[in-house]
Amino acid sequence: MSATLNSVPGNKRIRAYVAAAFALALVALMALDTKVISLTELESAVGFSPQQFAQETFPEIQAYVENNAVNASVLAPEVLQDAGAAGEKYGVAAGIGHIVPVSLSGVAVESRGGVYTLEVADVPSDIVIRVQTGPAINGTTLRDTTGNIQFGDFTNQIEYQDVGAALNDEMKRQVLADISGQELTGKTLEVVGSFTMINPKNWLITPVSIAIIE
Repeated sequence: MSATLNSVPGNKRIRAYVAAAFALALVALMALDTKVISLTELESAVGFSPQQFAQETFPEIQAYVENNAVNASVLAPEVLQDAGAAGEKYGVAAGIGHIVPVSLSGVAVESRGGVYTLEVADVPSDIVIRVQTGPAINGTTLRDTTGNIQFGDFTNQIEYQDVGAALNDEMKRQVLADISGQELTGKTLEVVGSFTMINPKNWLITPVSIAIIE
C-alpha cells in the first residue's frame, strides 16, 4: 500500500478533532487560572490617587465653607475680643488654633507673590486680611477646614500630605483659573474661603470662591 497513514481522509478528521479538543482544553485551563477582580480591587491594585480624591472631595469642601462662612465684619470684633472663643464658635480645631470659614468683599490694595492684601469695610484696620490667588497655594487649610478628613483615613503621612496639595491644585483648577494672570490691585473682590486663626490679626485666606465685582 503506497499511501501513508496520514493521507487517509479519516485520519485527517481525527487529527482535526484532536487539535480542537486540545485548544478547548487549553482555554479551559486558562479560565481556571484567571481571577476576576472587582472595581474596588482594581483601584486598590492601581493605588491611591490624591488627584482623584481631590476632584471628588473639593465640591463638598466648597459647599461646607460657603454654607458656614461668617461675614468678616461680624467675625472681626469677636476675634479681637476673644480669638479662642470666636474660633470655637465659627470654626473647627486644627492643631494650633482653629480654621474658620469667612466671607467678605474687599479692595485688593497690594500684591506679593500672588497673595493680595484686602481692604475690607467694617473690619478694624489692625486686622490684616490677605487672600491666596496662586500660582502657589500654601498650607492644608482646605484639607482641614471641615474637620472630616483625618490622618487615619489614609495609609500613611505621605498620602495625607499629598491630599492637601491635591486639594489646593483642584481649587486652582476650579476656582482660580478664570482670574489667573490678571492684575487685581484696585479691584473689588468677593471672597469666600477659610483661614487658620493662629494670629487673630493676620488672616491668610484660601478661597473656595472668588469673583471680581468691580
